[in-house]
Amino acid sequence: MAKCPYCKKPLALRAKACDAANAKVVRKEVAGSIKQEVMYVCPHCDCVLGFAFFMGGLLTGRPS
Repeated sequence: MAKCPYCKKPLALRAKACDAANAKVVRKEVAGSIKQEVMYVCPHCDCVLGFAFFMGGLLTGRPS
């Protein structure tokens, strides 16, 4: 079980993990179509948890 480093509330990366643990899913904000940039945000306190980027967005279907 993950916890937000700012508000200490439980988080889950996938919806299946939420059901059992009373956690909310981490919000992903995606920009771009070829090069997709992703920002992960805490659903409780709206603090940024991290960034990622994926090349090939439409071709590979990432991130899911």
